[in-house]
Amino acid sequence: MNRIDQTRPDAPELAAFGPHAVGVETLQLVNPDQVDVLAVPPQNYDRPLCVELWFPCLAETGAVQPYHACLRDGHTWADLQGSARRGATQMPGDFPLVIISHGYPGNRYLMSHLAEKLASRGYVVAAIDHTDSTYDNQRAFASTLVNRPKDTAFVRHAVRARADVSRYAIIGYSMGGYGALVSAGAGVSDRAIVADYAPPAPHWNDHQTPVVDPALKAIIAIGPWGRQVGLWQAEGMANIAVPMMLMAGSQDHVSGYEKGMRRIFDEATGTQRHLLTFQNAGHNAAAPIPAPIEAWARSAHLDFTPFEHYADPVWDTLAMNNIAQHVAVAFLGQHLQGQRAYAPYLAGDFHGFAPGTEVGLSWEILPR
Repeated sequence: MNRIDQTRPDAPELAAFGPHAVGVETLQLVNPDQVDVLAVPPQNYDRPLCVELWFPCLAETGAVQPYHACLRDGHTWADLQGSARRGATQMPGDFPLVIISHGYPGNRYLMSHLAEKLASRGYVVAAIDHTDSTYDNQRAFASTLVNRPKDTAFVRHAVRARADVSRYAIIGYSMGGYGALVSAGAGVSDRAIVADYAPPAPHWNDHQTPVVDPALKAIIAIGPWGRQVGLWQAEGMANIAVPMMLMAGSQDHVSGYEKGMRRIFDEATGTQRHLLTFQNAGHNAAAPIPAPIEAWARSAHLDFTPFEHYADPVWDTLAMNNIAQHVAVAFLGQHLQGQRAYAPYLAGDFHGFAPGTEVGLSWEILPR
């Protein structure tokens, strides 16, 4: 059974489920009058967005059901077993919003392990299927570059009846990390605007001088793509205006560690930032769910085994998931829930880890 909700016995303290039962619901949303930059010429259309919404729920309402998820090859489907209850009644209360944004390609279940744990801690979590960027609907890269910040801004507005959207965070993996950085104020460089991968002018230009939503209180960028190819320069990074946590693998050859993520960490001088590094991990550090058993078989639709999209050659995926859950609970607890008790977990000395379980990790903090 493909479980996404496990907690290892040696997991850090905050990786455990919190006090709330978790409900889940699928929303079919439409963002009207957007621009399809892949059409020739670009044209307006109503952009569909499927969103999975997790929330604290009344105990014993609804029923636990598996998630039916498409895998990396875009053709194989698998059932993922979590703890969330479909058809559940949302618990009354003003719960802050967390938006989860997957990579290119990906889908809304890629970080479902994190969504369930955060909902159990008192958040409403909205994970987006980004149109043109999912396993079974992957179109050219330009759509991802234009639409990531637009999608998260729209979803924040669309779920305002279900969450406290006056205080929200974005968690993004890979290209989701790119979108989170732009939403936080990182202006795309002049060099990127004329790069081969750039969308047609002028549809990307708004991201050169992004306006930061004052309700955005924090971002977590996991393996964010872009700095290593000059998508941003130091000046753009310096405009990040909200607290930021980075998670990275030191052997990430997709987003680049030294030339990519360490530069982001060093150059975001306008805000406090944290960098959690998984030594010797690659691009799959922390974010993806454990590889479903169906992903272990070769696929006629890929030149690699789908397993490789989820797993890391060195690190156990569940261990990385639990570590990511722990630090995310602490970081968001401080910045969204205002709980000062989480400060010791963010001090850089691996508070909440059993002795020896921090081996292979490094934790760095830079003030504003």
